[in-house]
Amino acid sequence: MDDGSLKIKLIAPPVDGAANEALVRFLADHFGASRSQVEIVSGHTSREKIVRIEGVRKGEAERLLNSNQK
Repeated sequence: MDDGSLKIKLIAPPVDGAANEALVRFLADHFGASRSQVEIVSGHTSREKIVRIEGVRKGEAERLLNSNQK
C-alpha cells in the first residue's frame, strides 16, 4: 500500500470475466460487504483496476488491510 495500491493475486483465469468476479467476491468477503456493493470502476480488461466498495470509507479500508498484515 506504499503507493496507494493493493496487489491481489487470483487463481481465476482472465477469461469471460472470471477473474473480475473472483476479485469482487474476494473484496466483498474481506470487507464484509455484499457483492453488489463492490464495483470495478475502471480497468475491466486490465491488470490494474480501480475498485469502489460502497459503505467502506478509505480509513476503514486501510485499518482492515493493515490489521491483516500483522
